[in-house]
Amino acid sequence: MRFGPVPLEEAEGGILAHSEQVASGRLRKGAILDSAQIAALRAAGYRMVTVAMLDPEDMHENEAAAGLAAALAEGTSGVICGAPFTGRVNLMAERPGVVCLDVAAIHAANAVDPMITLATVGPHHQIHAGGMIATVKIIAYGVPRAALERAAEAARGAVRLAVAQYRTASLIITDVPGGPGDKGGDAIAARVTGLGMEMVETVLCAHEEAALAAAITGAKGDIVLILTASATSDPFDTAPQALRAAGGMVERFGMPVDPGNLLFLGRQGARPVIGLPGSARSPVLHGADWVLARVACGLPCGAAEIAAMGVGGLLKEIPTRPQPRRGGRG
Repeated sequence: MRFGPVPLEEAEGGILAHSEQVASGRLRKGAILDSAQIAALRAAGYRMVTVAMLDPEDMHENEAAAGLAAALAEGTSGVICGAPFTGRVNLMAERPGVVCLDVAAIHAANAVDPMITLATVGPHHQIHAGGMIATVKIIAYGVPRAALERAAEAARGAVRLAVAQYRTASLIITDVPGGPGDKGGDAIAARVTGLGMEMVETVLCAHEEAALAAAITGAKGDIVLILTASATSDPFDTAPQALRAAGGMVERFGMPVDPGNLLFLGRQGARPVIGLPGSARSPVLHGADWVLARVACGLPCGAAEIAAMGVGGLLKEIPTRPQPRRGGRG
C-alpha cells in the first residue's frame, strides 16, 4: 500500500485519508474517490489530496476485518460477526454464556502485523445476549493479503461461547430467628436467569443439618444453590455436613476470590451443589458468579480451577457486608 499526497489527476481510485470539505458537504475519509468526487475537490480549490493506494497484493480494510473475524469465530455457534465498517468488525454473543478464548492464538494473531488487531473480553467472561465478545480493527486502509491470511490462520477458532448445559436451578435458603430470611433471593435468581436458566423454586428451611439435608434431597433443580442464614465458616459446618448427609460430597471449600471466600462447591450424585456466602445476597460481581457460570455452562470448575482464580480475584468491595476488608476481623 502507498500512502501520501498525490495530484488530483492521480487520485481516482484512491482511499481518501482525511475528510475534506467540498461544495456539497464533506467527503468522508475512507471514501474510494471516483471522478465526480475528484471534480468536486478540484472545484473546491484542491490540487493535491492525501490518499491510500492499494497494491494488487493488498486487501481493503473492510475485507480484511471481515476475513479475520470469520476465522476467529469459525467452528463455534452463538457468535455473530457484524458488518464491517471503517476496518472494524464486532463479534457479538447471540445468547448468554461464558466466553472461552485460545489466548496464545490471539497473541499470535496480534503479532503478525501491527496494522492487524484483535481485542477481546477476558477469558471466562460472562456475557449477556448482544454483548460484545471481540472487535477486529484493521488500522491502515489496507494490509497485505499474506499478512491477513497468517493472522487468520493463527486465530482460527480462537473464540468460543459456552452456553448453559443445565436448564434449572433450586435455591435453598436456611433461616434462623431474627435472620435475613429470603433477603438476596432476587439477586441470586437474576444470576441464574442471566445465564439463560430458570430458577424453579426457592425453598426456606431451618438452619439445621437434617432439615437442610432433606431440602437438598428434595430439590427439583438441575443445580442446587444453598444460601445459609449463618456464615459457613468451616468445611464441617452445617451446610457442608448437610450435603454429605444427603449423600453428596464437598469438592472445595473456600476460594481465593473476595467477595466469595466462603463459597463451597460439591455434588449430590451428578448434580452440582454450590454453597453461597452471605455476601452473594448483593448483586455486585462476586466469586459465586464465576463458579456458577462455569458450572452451568459445563466448563471445568473443580478444586484446581477455583484455586487458580486468585489473580484478578480481588473484586469490588461490598460495603454493607458484616466483615468488610478494611476494619474488623475481615
